[in-house]
Parts: sequence; C-alpha cells; structure tokens
Amino acid sequence: METLEFNTISALHQKFGLSQPEHPLVSVFEHHSYGNTEMIEPVKVQLNLYQVSFKNTKSGFKGYGRNSYDFEEGSLVFTKPDQVLIVGSHEKNVAPEGGWTLLFHPDLIRKSPLGMSIENYTFFDYDVNEGLHVSEKERLSIQELVSKIQTEINQNLDKHSQKLIVSNIELLLDYCMRYYDRQFYTRTNLNQDFVTKFELILKAYYESEMQLTSGIPSVKYCGAEMNMSANYLSDLLKKETGKGAKEHILKYVLDKAKTKLLGSAEPIGRIAYNLGFEYPQHFSRLFKKKTGLSPAEYRSMS
Repeated sequence: METLEFNTISALHQKFGLSQPEHPLVSVFEHHSYGNTEMIEPVKVQLNLYQVSFKNTKSGFKGYGRNSYDFEEGSLVFTKPDQVLIVGSHEKNVAPEGGWTLLFHPDLIRKSPLGMSIENYTFFDYDVNEGLHVSEKERLSIQELVSKIQTEINQNLDKHSQKLIVSNIELLLDYCMRYYDRQFYTRTNLNQDFVTKFELILKAYYESEMQLTSGIPSVKYCGAEMNMSANYLSDLLKKETGKGAKEHILKYVLDKAKTKLLGSAEPIGRIAYNLGFEYPQHFSRLFKKKTGLSPAEYRSMS
C-alpha cells in the first residue's frame, strides 16, 4: 500500500488542492475547500503534524464511536506526528467532509509552554473511534477559538502572532480536555461495564498462563482486547476508579503475590516467575516500593 508522508503544511495543501497556506507552521481550512479529493486506491497517510479535525455529525451520524450516551452535534478527532491514517476509495479526504481541520507543526510550539505540556493531552493518542462528541454549546466555544486562530493566521504576521496563535491552540485543547472529562462522566454506566471487562481480561490472562511467555500484561494488550487505545483505556479507568490502567495491572499482580506469599511456601523467585517477572529482584523492588516491605518481610507477618 502506498504511503504519503507529509512533513510540512504546504505539501499537504498542495497535494489536496488547497490554497497556499498563509503561515508555514499552522493552518485552518474548511473540508469543503478541498480541490483534489479522490483517492482511487487505499493509501497510508503519515502526518508529521498535529491535527484536530471537526466533523458535523447531525442527522444521526454514528461514526467515531458515538453511542446513545453522546451528543450528536459534532465530533472531534486528534492525531499527532508520526501517526498513520488509512485513506482509500471510501474516504475522500484526509479529514472528513463537513467540518474543519486545524494543523500545526511541532516547531510552532517547540519553544512555548505548550511544547512542554503537549504530552498531557492524551487524546492525541486515542484511536479515531474514540472521538470527542460535543454539544452545540461546546461546538460554539471551540469554533470561536478556531476562528481566532484563523484570524491571526490570515492577517499580517507580527511579533505577537505566534504567541496568540499558540495560546488559542492551548486554550482549545484545554476545553477539549474538559469536554472529554464530561464525556467520560456521562458514559459512567457504560464505563463501569468496561471496568468489569478489564478485570476479567486480567483474570483470563493469568488463567491461561500467558504471563509465562509474555510477561506481565501490558496496557496495550488490554486495550487491544477491549478494542481501545492504551491511552483511552487508562484515562477511562482513571476517571472511573482514580487509578490508571498500569496501576490497576500492578495492583492485580501484587494482590496475587500477597496471596501466594501468605498462602504457600513456594520460593519467592518461583512466585516472581509465575507472576510474569523475568527477574526476581524486579519483583522484590516493586513489591517493597508498593507495600513498604520486602516479600520475605511480608511473608514473615503471617
């Protein structure tokens, strides 16, 4: 499958028939403005850019993982540099029709506070079907910020332009984080089912003894079993339980360790191996870090 790689905004504009960008590092465009949209064969598109795309999802559109708990007025998806999108005969655009896309190059934010905090916006690592579904009021708030960014891009650039553009992008992302928190909250009944399913996946993993060949279950593995990205799963669990996915996995493993330590005379090294640790000392360090006691000290308490 062909891979189209875009390292600059101007290259993407040129490929898809958009007008030359007003700013080399940031762009906002309406999806109806595409000039060259037809993709005959599926291709991989690698954007070495940050992307925020909005699609108007009225008329009952069910894409991006929307369900009965969610608003219908619009959906946002987020991608970061090096992520790959599949664009084919059923996809006319890199971004969906009926909305807008904000693109910005990593260099735009590199020397700003946003450059230091961009990794905190974990939704850039969510899958497309884990989109943010917004109400009309939320959509208008986001649209206002996008319009401000667009205005700054289109007017004569001066020494204040980049700071104002980056500040508005950061504010937009902060609002999206708030709205994702609201989405997790309104899905709380659904998410409780996911918490239960996550626990069952951990139980099944150890019952099948996968840890003996694959080690301690990873967040990525659990996410794949639940058809979720690792970041979305971790954020979902944190909103519901106060602990991320990795913390849940370690707690599950340590609870099994405590049971083994107090309920058997099995050597500590063997317990560590059977839990999925490659080296017993790794198990011992983790156990002491989490409990304040070494495995031997914990066993002697019984």
